[in-house]
Parts: sequence; structure tokens; C-alpha cells
Amino acid sequence: MLEVKAVVLHLGERLLFDELTVTVHHGHKVGVVGRNGVGKSTFFDLLRRRVLPEAGAVLWPRAWRVACLDQNIAPSPRPALDFVLDGDKRLRRIEGAIAAAQAAGADERLAHLYGDLEDAGGYHAHARAGEILHGLGFAGADFGKPHRAFSGGWRIRLNLAQALMAPSDLLLLDEPTNHLDLEATLWLEAWVRKYPGTLLTIAHDRDFLDKTVQAVVHVDRGRATTYTGNYSAFERQRAEALAQQAALHKHQQRRVQEIRRFVDRFRAKDSKAKQVQSRLKALQRMELVAPVLAESPYRFVFSEPRKISNPILQLDDAALGYGGPAVLGDVTLRVYSADRIGVLGANGAGKTTLLRCLAGELAPQQGRISRGPHSAVGYFAQHQLESLDPDRTPLEQLLDQMAASGQPRFGSQAARDYLGGWGLSADHANRPAGTLSGGEKARLVLALLACAEPAVLVLDEPTNHLDLEMREALALALQQYRGALLLVSHDRHLLRRCVDSFWLLAEGRVQPFQGDLENYAAGYAQDALRPARLQPKARLRPKERRQLNARRRQLEAEVDRYASAIQALEERLGDAAMDNATDDLVRLAKEHEEARAAAQRAERAWLDVEEALDRLDRDADDTRNSAEATIAST
Repeated sequence: MLEVKAVVLHLGERLLFDELTVTVHHGHKVGVVGRNGVGKSTFFDLLRRRVLPEAGAVLWPRAWRVACLDQNIAPSPRPALDFVLDGDKRLRRIEGAIAAAQAAGADERLAHLYGDLEDAGGYHAHARAGEILHGLGFAGADFGKPHRAFSGGWRIRLNLAQALMAPSDLLLLDEPTNHLDLEATLWLEAWVRKYPGTLLTIAHDRDFLDKTVQAVVHVDRGRATTYTGNYSAFERQRAEALAQQAALHKHQQRRVQEIRRFVDRFRAKDSKAKQVQSRLKALQRMELVAPVLAESPYRFVFSEPRKISNPILQLDDAALGYGGPAVLGDVTLRVYSADRIGVLGANGAGKTTLLRCLAGELAPQQGRISRGPHSAVGYFAQHQLESLDPDRTPLEQLLDQMAASGQPRFGSQAARDYLGGWGLSADHANRPAGTLSGGEKARLVLALLACAEPAVLVLDEPTNHLDLEMREALALALQQYRGALLLVSHDRHLLRRCVDSFWLLAEGRVQPFQGDLENYAAGYAQDALRPARLQPKARLRPKERRQLNARRRQLEAEVDRYASAIQALEERLGDAAMDNATDDLVRLAKEHEEARAAAQRAERAWLDVEEALDRLDRDADDTRNSAEATIAST
């Protein structure tokens, strides 16, 4: 069990935690939520012993192994696969000891170490690391690239992969979904649900929390309150508590006024001195119930387009890419004024490529794009955070944009108020943009494009760096916006609230997706959304079937061969005559482990082939059923 007992901690002169108390039972999965700045990440630092409490204690069993997602690991020259494997420190120690024993010729020591290697899962470690990397969106070609060669968001994915690779009893994940796409988020959800240890996660993705946690710790005003259930359950319980608190506060304020009126009326009368003192002491003892501040401080508004073309954008027979082979081909689509479209697709399918083309940052390689006379695009993407002028303040950049548009809308105070609605206080509004955090820069970019009267909003992962309250404010603003919307987001709650149709990118094509997010998530989880299943009617592929059948026969023969070899080695290892032959025992033990590892690899490959053949069978059935239904309908 993890216990945080009455922890007191100051951050400078500010009291951050005031007798903070949290209890988490072994095996429970808990979400940690609260407004930005309440100390959620500092709470994790307490658990990691990076910060020591001024009073109170943080306790958990000595035997617990702790793993955590570190957002700030320095760029490393280690290849991606090795970087992830480094998360399993025990495995790396054993591998180092084996290398040393081999160099020293310490055969007896080596025999014990090979046993330790098996206990540590060493023969499956590369496969497990590869599975994690694949789940988080890395292709096989990425495994050998150095950690430092990836962009910041992808490095954080590698940091997450390293944390998941580490065997642990307590896992701390600080905003694990922040740089993931939808598909990687779905994979992480499934991984977390299977994780057997104790989990604490700070997350701003309500769907992720709903799917993974069974309790929520809400940090507010230096204290923590634990709610049973997922995030939706927390919201209901919190709303009820706030309503009760509001009623209690109102009742208490009436009582306070009554006491004060009595004291003021009778303070000067000796005959009432005892009663006055009694009431004054009662007033001092009374624990004032804080007034409820339930209304969000954020006021996100996207200005409406003055005029809007219909259609706004057209792509005809377009191929999109970056000079080499096209990422997307045969793209023909229209964006109309009433469209609210979510863009789905696996990592690398071309979502950002499509949005960049529609936003005007990328010209088609072939085909053409047409824009109406009133088709101003408001485009948000993470790289635009770096396009801000680092030396000018948010206030200056907003006023500059207004002046450049020829339609100044704000005076200086109105501009400050506008930025305040986007969570940029007066202090932040007057600081150089280069000193802002990633979240503050993201809100500034959104604020600048929101007041530019765009005809269509093209948003590529706009919720990165936004907390739950900000995401709610953004969802409300997008619901009220009256232009067209194209949205890529891993935040399913935002997609569900703001779009009413989907495009699906797969196999280099863009096509309508007829289902909803639940269909997409369920299909992805069941491995049913691979490219072979993405087309409206799957194609029969006899050549692929022949190749898979040949591969299956080859793997079946390998599995049988390894099984025979393992049996023969086990018989030799069990031979009593070997008891005193140390060198032979070491050699045979090593051969046995290598044969077992090879057999397991062959079995996994055989299972992959069987699954691929099953998918082809399902595709063929779907195609036949579709054809039969078409014939029947005619």
C-alpha cells in the first residue's frame, strides 16, 4: 500500500501542500487531477524522492520497484530499441555480468547467470521492447535510430516506452497521452488495463482516465480528496459535493452575519458581555466553508467568419507528399461551410500531410486544390508554437495581428481581457513569448488564430498541453463556432463533442468512415482496422494467400525441429553422467536456452501468419456477403 501522510510542503513562500494525505492500495489504478499549478507533478516528485516533505511522510513497501515516465530525459545517442531496453535495469545488469563472466572464463558463474537471464525474461526482452515501440507508433526502421534523432514529442514516446519496459510494482505516468495520437492512446489504454501493479497517472484525457482508473485523487488548495470510480464518476461526485458546499456556504454566511449583528448590537452592554464573548469564540472556531468557484476561468471564443465560400476547399485527383513517393494519392474531396470532420488514421497514414495541404502549407504533387474567395484558414499545429516571435509579448503579437488585418478590434485593455480568457494572465501577456511554457504558447497560437475570423479551422492535435478545464472550454468554443472544422485529435471526448462525420486515411487513400469513434476504437483494439480491412470491400488476394501458406509450412517445420532439439538437450542435461562435467553443462544449458528462445520466436511468427490467414478469410467472407447482398437487393 502507498501512503502519503499529512505532507506539508512550501514552494518558495507559497504553501503548496497543507497536510496532504493520500492512500492507494496495491494493484489499484488511480488518476491524479487538478488545475494547472496545484502541484500534481510535485506530488509525483514527492513519490520519487526528488522532493522531501517538510512534515509528514511518504511510505510504501521496501520491495516495491518504481518506474516513471520522465518528460525531461536528455537526448541520448542510444538506438531506440536499446534505449527502451535500458528501462529494465536488472536485465542490463545481468547482461553486463554475463559479458564479464564470458571474458573471465568463469563457466560456473555463467551457468547461474543464464538462469538469472531466463528469470528476468531476457530471452523475450527484445520482442517485448519491439511490441511496446510498435504500439506507440514506431516502425521497424525506427528501432535503430538514436534517441536524439527524434523530435521532442517522439522522444517523449521513447521515454514512455522505457518506463513501460521497466519491471515495476509502482508505475508513475505524468501526462502519458500528451504526445500520442489516437491509435497509440488506444494501445496504451489496453496496456495499462493489463498492468498488474499499482498505477498513478496524471492525465488530461478524460476518455483515457475513464478506461483505465478505478479511483481519482483530486488535488485542490493544498489538500487531496479521493473519489471512487473513473473520471466520469469523479465529475458526478464532485458536482454533488460542490452543490452541497454551495448550500452550506450560503447557510453558514447567514449564521456568520447573525453572530456579527449580535456582537455589534450588544458589545457595549455589560449584561451581555458573556454572551458576546461566547459568540466571538464561536465565530473564531467556525471553519468557514469556502465559496464554490465552479465556473471555469477560461473563455475561449472563435470569431465567426464574416463571409464564407461554399465549398470552401476542393481537392481534385491530388497526390500529396514531400517530393518522394506520394503519401496520399487520388485525393478528391470537398469541404463545405457546415462540415465538422474528424480525421482518423494510423500513425504515418498522412493526417498531418492532408491538413498541411488544406491549410496551404503544402502544395499537391499533382492534381489541384481550389479555394473559394472567402476561405481563410485558421491552422493549428505543434510546429507553429516555434513560429511565435520569442522576443515580443503575447499582447504585442495580438495587437500586431489586429493592426496588420486592417481591422483593429481591441484596445490595450480589451486585448489583455481577451488573452486572459485564454488563460494568459496580465503577467504572461506582458512577458516575451520565448519565456512561456509549451501550454502557454499553445494557448497563444489558438488565441491568435481564433480572432482572425477564419472560414475553416484546421486543427492538428490542439489539446496537447491543455488541462481538462481548458479542453472543456475549447470544446464549448468549437461547438459554438459557425465555420467549418477539420480536427485531428487523440482526445475522443473532444472529437465526440465537436465533429459529426469522419474521414479515414489508410492505404494512401482518403475515404469517409461510416462508423463512430466506438466502432473505430473497438476495431483497432481487435486488430480489425489494418489496411486490409479499411476498404469498403476487401479484395481477394490469392498471391498473398499462397505466400502465407508457404511461410506457415516453413514455420511449422521449424517449430517441430526446435522441439526435437530441445527434447534431446533436456535428455542430455538430465543424464547423471553429466553431473561432474561443468564445461559441458554450461555449454548444453546455453544451447538449451538458445533453442527455447528460437522456438518461441518461430511460434510467434507462426501465430502471426495464422492471424494473417484468418484476416484474409474474414475479408473474403465480407466480400462474398457484400456481393450476395448486392445481388439480392437487385
